[in-house]
Amino acid sequence: MKGDYQELVDEISALLGAPATLENRDFGLIAFGAHDSDDDAAMDPVRTRSILTRKSTPAVRAWFEGFGIARATGPVRIPAAPDAGVFRDRICLPVRHRGVVLGYVWLLDAEPGPSHERLAAAMEVAARIGDLLADEERAGTDLSRELRTVLTAERGWRYDMAVAALRTALGPDAEGLHTLVCVAPWPDEDAPSPRGVPGAAALCALPWHAPTGARPPARPAAGAPAGRPDGPAGDPPDGPADAGRRALAVLVRLRSGDNLSPALAAAERLRGPAATAGLAEPRRGLADLDLSWREATAAARAAHAQPRLGPLARWAALGPYRLLTALPPAGPDPAVRTLLGPAHTELARTAEAFLDHAGQAGRTAAALGIHRQTLYYRLSRVEQLTGLDLDTGEDRLLLHMALKAARL
Repeated sequence: MKGDYQELVDEISALLGAPATLENRDFGLIAFGAHDSDDDAAMDPVRTRSILTRKSTPAVRAWFEGFGIARATGPVRIPAAPDAGVFRDRICLPVRHRGVVLGYVWLLDAEPGPSHERLAAAMEVAARIGDLLADEERAGTDLSRELRTVLTAERGWRYDMAVAALRTALGPDAEGLHTLVCVAPWPDEDAPSPRGVPGAAALCALPWHAPTGARPPARPAAGAPAGRPDGPAGDPPDGPADAGRRALAVLVRLRSGDNLSPALAAAERLRGPAATAGLAEPRRGLADLDLSWREATAAARAAHAQPRLGPLARWAALGPYRLLTALPPAGPDPAVRTLLGPAHTELARTAEAFLDHAGQAGRTAAALGIHRQTLYYRLSRVEQLTGLDLDTGEDRLLLHMALKAARL
């Protein structure tokens, strides 16, 4: 970022034929152009102090502000004042963004001075500096409290007030296109600075309230022999083992709804090896951030539950998990509670594979690496344990939903 400022300051110096200095609105030095003059008067005490200490004194600041530079929209000429340490006339170019002054470009003035056309061109460069300063200021603003308040408020007046506060903090960008990213589990208490996540408008850490369900059917470990489980099923990824963990919410600015690369890049940057990430659908404005957060957390949960969806899942690509993640955590249906116990892990896995393959016995047996007769035997045991008829569509639907929900 500093290199960008230096290039723009050098561009102004070249346009106006004089060394330029860039300071923020608090008169802190940001960048300055090279000075190769033999005129000692050019390096007066004010300019020398600004460069050496990277700031100006309150008295110098008040003196310059007395010429109206904070309100000016164009170049301001300031006469020399030797008593104040200002030996040379100055030209001040206010650096503004959306009408707000964010800094000043200073140049030494001399007769006849730069033309109106060159000053106008320099003000255009100053406007580009203002865009950079505004971006940096937004990136450095910690809006974690405002975002957390929105995502934890119930719909109603409290939610409306929280959205209004976040909208005010974000300024004009609030009405742009955004998406929410959920990274879970998040190991830290606090969110990182948005400055380190390009495209992020705000971040916050939240409790990771995932429902605790029954044990899911185990899946074979990578490289394990077909048809064998990879050991007893443990707690679901979002179950008791994750109690007390947190999720990270990231509000990401987008340029268009069909380009999610800023959100994908933010998710990959923040996601650790043990975490998954979920992306909500892009929306304009902030009114439906609660809905976006539900979508993002649903996608993260589904990515935990179904490896083929993760480790980074979009809500729009969840398929049936869009419905399953919206269900309340009511526990397993009584018909499948016994099947989901640890003693029947292999039967549950077989039933899920059978239903995933649309009830096609040949494909299921091949996927599990077992004989077709073995598959039929296991399915008959599933029917005995559940009381369900796998030749009935509604019974198949109930069993399939229960097995998938258990993974969540």
